[in-house]
Amino acid sequence: MKISTLFYTFWQGIKNIFRNKLFSLASIATISACLFLFGIFYSILVNFQNIVKTAEEGVCVVVFFDEGIEESRIEDIGEMIKRRSEVAKINFVSADEAWESFKEDYLGEYSEGFLENPLADSANYEIYLNDVSMQGSLVSFLESVDGVREVKKSELTAMTLDGVNKLIGYVSAGIIIILFAVSVFLISNTVTIGISVRKEEISIMKYIGATDFFTRAPFVIEGILIGLIGSAIPLGIIYFLYNKAIGFVTGQFAVLSSLLNFLTVEEVFKTLVPVSLAIGVGIGFFGSFSTVRRHLHV
Repeated sequence: MKISTLFYTFWQGIKNIFRNKLFSLASIATISACLFLFGIFYSILVNFQNIVKTAEEGVCVVVFFDEGIEESRIEDIGEMIKRRSEVAKINFVSADEAWESFKEDYLGEYSEGFLENPLADSANYEIYLNDVSMQGSLVSFLESVDGVREVKKSELTAMTLDGVNKLIGYVSAGIIIILFAVSVFLISNTVTIGISVRKEEISIMKYIGATDFFTRAPFVIEGILIGLIGSAIPLGIIYFLYNKAIGFVTGQFAVLSSLLNFLTVEEVFKTLVPVSLAIGVGIGFFGSFSTVRRHLHV
């Protein structure tokens, strides 16, 4: 294709947007509304997932050893644990460290009466998981290891967090499918109506010998530009609202902000921007392409 033809079709696509202002505004508004809802839902979803993930990171399995176990065996058990795929990290707590922590948390000044460490056999490994749903398999393995006296686990917490994760996955998938279906339906109908109005224009171009590509290209470019504009507008609005919302929560609810770890707008938009632009441009392209194609046979 010649450069002049490329510039002509691109310029005609831009002119079509201004030539059919109501159609263009309707399409942009439809795309913007759908992607705005998608963006709001996505921002809430990823923050909720991050909060759950942070809570998961605090869940650990604690392994205690048999009395009189040798330090070399403790080290061997630690190496075995590190090699497990379920394990994110492990932390060794010596008997002295366990006693110091216990005194600080529960005894305070009353700990001075103890001449010896009553927790002499309380050395342990704190094991943090990659995924709380893996806790069961790890605990089964640990209980079978020679030298392990007891395995403490947070079964209820793990089950709760795993259930929340699955619920988030199902709900998010359902809402995203619904929003996508609604957006495709509305935009497809809007594009169909707009191009149907210009059916006569397409027919004239075909009668004077224009190729299918030459006829279709300006409308496809128009659809792509409309999709691009329609996806950029809600991104700007969400960027502004997200910063305001996070600033308000952290400023007005200090206790809540210390418990909840919100993602920065950059972390959210790292995925939201390319996904939204791809959806907007993709819907604009396929909507205009398929609609024009139905009117090429005159």
